[in-house]
Amino acid sequence: MATTLNATAASLLGFLHDGPQSGYDLVGTAERSIGDFWSLTRSQVYRELSAMAGAGLVVAQEAGPRDRRAYALTDDGRAAFRAWLARPPGEEQIRYPLLLTLAFARHLPAGELAAFVAQHRAVHAARLAEYRRERAEALAAGARPVDLVTLDFGLRYEEAVLGWFDALPPEVTGG
Repeated sequence: MATTLNATAASLLGFLHDGPQSGYDLVGTAERSIGDFWSLTRSQVYRELSAMAGAGLVVAQEAGPRDRRAYALTDDGRAAFRAWLARPPGEEQIRYPLLLTLAFARHLPAGELAAFVAQHRAVHAARLAEYRRERAEALAAGARPVDLVTLDFGLRYEEAVLGWFDALPPEVTGG
């Protein structure tokens, strides 16, 4: 069965390689593992699971606790995932709300703009610290370099963003 997957469906199939999961579990898995660079909504997850079950890519298991139904990957699902993974990835798209605000910064009072920038800088500093902690834990647990490539991107991204914050002009930072 030839099925063209979107990135949301493909990521769910990727997670299901580790074993059956309910929609609820998949949302949590996505938030933990790809949530810093790819967003999935709960409604997207359930919609994709239903469509993939209809296409034979996953099979719903009996309802478990709290009436949660786990989904298991089928051979067709594995094949569709492999086909999706073999396609060249699309171009990245930056959706950074602070940049949108900064595009219209002249319409904000200086103090309000500086507060937004300070808040975002603090978030990125905390995220960098968390990524460093996760990397140390992963290395201690025996992670291989290939296991850390997305985490490495996150580390480098946060370092670059913090460098950008540090280079902003004083009229933006209030400094």
